[in-house]
Amino acid sequence: MMLVSLISYIDRNTLAILSPTILKESRLSDEQYGWIISAFSVAYMIANPLWGRLLDRFGLWIGMFAAVGLWSLASASHALAAGFVGFAAARVLLGFGEGATFPGGLRTATQTLPPEQRARGIALAYSGGSLGAILTPLIVTPVALAFGWRAAFLLTGLLGASWLFLWWRLRDERALGEAAPSVAAERIRFGDLRLWGFIALYAGGGLPLGFVLYAAPIYLHQGLHQSQAQLGHILWIPPLGWEVGYFFWGWLADRLTRARDPRPAYRALVAALALLGSTLALTPSLTPLPMVMAELFLAMFVAAGFVIVAIAYATWAFSTRQSGFIAGVGAGSWSAVVALTMPLFGRLFDAHDYRQAFLIATVVPFGGSVVWWLLDRIKVR
Repeated sequence: MMLVSLISYIDRNTLAILSPTILKESRLSDEQYGWIISAFSVAYMIANPLWGRLLDRFGLWIGMFAAVGLWSLASASHALAAGFVGFAAARVLLGFGEGATFPGGLRTATQTLPPEQRARGIALAYSGGSLGAILTPLIVTPVALAFGWRAAFLLTGLLGASWLFLWWRLRDERALGEAAPSVAAERIRFGDLRLWGFIALYAGGGLPLGFVLYAAPIYLHQGLHQSQAQLGHILWIPPLGWEVGYFFWGWLADRLTRARDPRPAYRALVAALALLGSTLALTPSLTPLPMVMAELFLAMFVAAGFVIVAIAYATWAFSTRQSGFIAGVGAGSWSAVVALTMPLFGRLFDAHDYRQAFLIATVVPFGGSVVWWLLDRIKVR
């Protein structure tokens, strides 16, 4: 599951890494690029809870095989895109297929690990996303520079096909726990305030992940004059913070939440994350490139903590038999926030108003933390 999340982020991040070259060749504006990202995010938002229900009902193997097959074809189809409509259509198909990634990862962790190890298990399954974001510039940039950007998307489709071969070999493995989803479990009610608190914390706190992934290449190119080749050498740094953050916050959450009622520990962790994340707004004031990269590293490190703490809270608050749906709702809500904000960020970048864009990306996680805190306390009372 770590490997499939790695491939999914190589697939989705290739467009962002190569965006300076693709936008120039295709004559697309930053705002149009934002709408293309939004098209992916809307499809991803819809697909996540849908795939979560399907995996909970029918099991991991068949669901993940269908999802990865679909998104691998969609990723390769980017090589045929020529304008706004072509890229948007390819992103919709990619987003729909990739909606199974994190429901599958969480489903695996909750089926195979005891409660005291689940936060670290979730971190391991989810960490492929951050590792994929680290590797994407190192893998696709040389291919794009040597053979053109279209060849990079053909490579991503080949990676998905390779994973399908490995997954087929696991068809008879008992470790997949296919019997677990058939056990009936009480459905999560949408009137439950804890569910909406979880959505606010996951979606709001995780927004900087999307902001840095999709907008940082354009900011570094326009604001700090980094070429496409130079971006290939530095864009692995922010996702490294994401990777480290998953394991650090997963380890810390497991250590601090062993009490019968872990809510005080969750509240302390969220408060610390909100405080650390406030520094993202300072990024446009930083001119040395190493300081900018360090701040982007910190932003993704903190956002990873929001995701892990939100998922750990949800798996404590609800039945783990609904883990696929929980992961789907979390990732889908995050995608909805990205879909709403990326066109706005694109418009601000067209106007070179970077300060306001970074300020919005800083305020949203703080607001999500406050909403979660209020809804959780109302539920307790």
